[in-house]
Amino acid sequence: MTDVVELPVIQQEACCAPAASAPITLEQAASTAALFKALGDPTRVLLISIVAAAEGREACVCDLTEPTGLSQPTVSHHLKILTEAGFLSRTRRGSWAYYALVPGSLERLAAVLAE
Repeated sequence: MTDVVELPVIQQEACCAPAASAPITLEQAASTAALFKALGDPTRVLLISIVAAAEGREACVCDLTEPTGLSQPTVSHHLKILTEAGFLSRTRRGSWAYYALVPGSLERLAAVLAE
């Protein structure tokens, strides 16, 4: 016959704090999903990376076709989506369009996830 040993119950705090203080609203979820949808294509992520790394965080569309291996109309299409999502701004200089990273656009996306 074996002796039964009772172990004491140890009260523990939860091992991890919740990742967010509160869930986001339906409207926030929809707008955040639109941002992720804009970034849902590897070419668009690459374009943001190229613009962010460019001098002055700005690049001409003519400088973005070679690194992506895509035609100018296709690159322009991706840039339009990123501009509409608020990641890039566009200015025209002569016949060329220049794209710049919108200040705080990537930080806003990170902040939504960190809340």
